[in-house]
Amino acid sequence: MPSQYPGGQGPYPSQPAAMTQGAQGTIRPAANFDAMRDAEVLRKAMKGFGTDEQAIVNIVANRSNDQRQKIKAAFKTMYGKDLIKDLKSELSGNMEELILALFMPPTYYDAWSLRNAMKGAGTQERVLIEILCTRTNQEIREIVRCYQSEFGQDLEKDIRSDTSGHFERLLVSMCQGNRDENQNVNHQLAQEDAQRLYQAGEGRLGTDESCFNMILATRSFPQLKATMEAYSRVANRDLLSSVAREFSGNVESGLKTILQCALNRPAFFAERLYYSMKGAGTDDSTLVRIVVTRSEIDLVQIKQMFKQMYQKTLSTMIVSDTSGDYRRLLLAIVGQ
Repeated sequence: MPSQYPGGQGPYPSQPAAMTQGAQGTIRPAANFDAMRDAEVLRKAMKGFGTDEQAIVNIVANRSNDQRQKIKAAFKTMYGKDLIKDLKSELSGNMEELILALFMPPTYYDAWSLRNAMKGAGTQERVLIEILCTRTNQEIREIVRCYQSEFGQDLEKDIRSDTSGHFERLLVSMCQGNRDENQNVNHQLAQEDAQRLYQAGEGRLGTDESCFNMILATRSFPQLKATMEAYSRVANRDLLSSVAREFSGNVESGLKTILQCALNRPAFFAERLYYSMKGAGTDDSTLVRIVVTRSEIDLVQIKQMFKQMYQKTLSTMIVSDTSGDYRRLLLAIVGQ
């Protein structure tokens, strides 16, 4: 059921126009923000015996990332100590990972996640796909710059040495940050592209992968959405299921992610969150990464899609899958 979402209620949800415009995060900048006062509260929470985790949760979950950067700077100015090092020594496990993620600037966190996904033995391809196939051009270009300045490495080079074949080409295309971003749809082009994709896959023996790469890497998301609609008419089958029939493995996941983002980006993240918690064990890194990276962008919409797709709220699933301060902080970010 490649084009269905789990539970099989109908095809992948397409996004109402209203939703694409007014995406919003669950975290807003705090009014009457005072970085020095917050730094002082955090210092008290960590001083002496034991740690007052609730005080840390209250501050971190109710400040924007930009405000957290100011708290970090104030802390160092006031105490001559590094807030992150202090937090690290007081916290551990998932709670530590979540707090550290919240204190990283967004671009740095994406770059760090990519670096982590490729470091050491084995590569976490899902992470590469989740970041590189869903971000905007500007986000990608900033990630590439940050990756170079912070890790002294060329992102594209690292991708080339860690991946191969059609998957490598797709990710190299993605890290150019060159997708067309014109929001106007050219319906004739959508029709032509649909025809091309049909002839590159279903309409022939074997698959012309480069045609899929070219169209999915260059066209704007609204344009791809129109192409998917045209494709259903041309092929009598939706493009997501054709991709599943023509491709496999990582390149299949990458191409599908691009199409899912064209249809409905919040639904893509809702699905990733669901699978991070479904079944035995929790993929905490994915849970943390998505909650943190979307918290000021579209987590409100992701929660709505989650409920629509799985008939339960994101917070109920977090409650049953996590515990302690980690759970408290996740819930404080996600909101009820």
